[in-house]
Amino acid sequence: MNKLNSKKLTHWIVTSVFVALVALFSLLDQPSATAQQTPSIPTQSTPEPVVSNTTYSTFSVSENVKHLLQTNECVGCNLTGAHLKGANLQTANLEGANLQDADLERANLQGTNLQATNLQGADLGKANIAGANLHGANLFDADLEKANLQAANLQGANLQKADLEKTNLTNANIEGANVQGTDLEDAIR
Repeated sequence: MNKLNSKKLTHWIVTSVFVALVALFSLLDQPSATAQQTPSIPTQSTPEPVVSNTTYSTFSVSENVKHLLQTNECVGCNLTGAHLKGANLQTANLEGANLQDADLERANLQGTNLQATNLQGADLGKANIAGANLHGANLFDADLEKANLQAANLQGANLQKADLEKTNLTNANIEGANVQGTDLEDAIR
């Protein structure tokens, strides 16, 4: 009797795994939603500027880094753990990108759009982030030691447990930012 139950259980597990794999592969084979969009026809007499709404979350991190360095734009990109130490990303558009655990030490992010970007655990030590838009960004546990955040917009940003030691926050907008557990030792305010 036990042998019969064991066979049934094994058969059930194998069938379940097979069905799960078929479902996974069928999902991966679907066309992306951005490819199915219908272009809109402007109704005004002056043409509207074309804004790219392409997201690069399905590309590899290395492909996204290459795209970013070539175009200075990567909206919604997956850049998790990217090595961008010392990179010049001045005025880049990285809105909604995932830069969790990325190495951006000494990077030039001056005037960069980092709105709603995930920078959790990222290394931004000694980075120039002056005038950048970090509205609603997630900087939980990020290293911002000695970074220049002068006149940066940190409104509504999550700076919880971030290291802001010796960081320049002159004229930075931190209204509504979560600074609970943030290290602000010797920060310039």
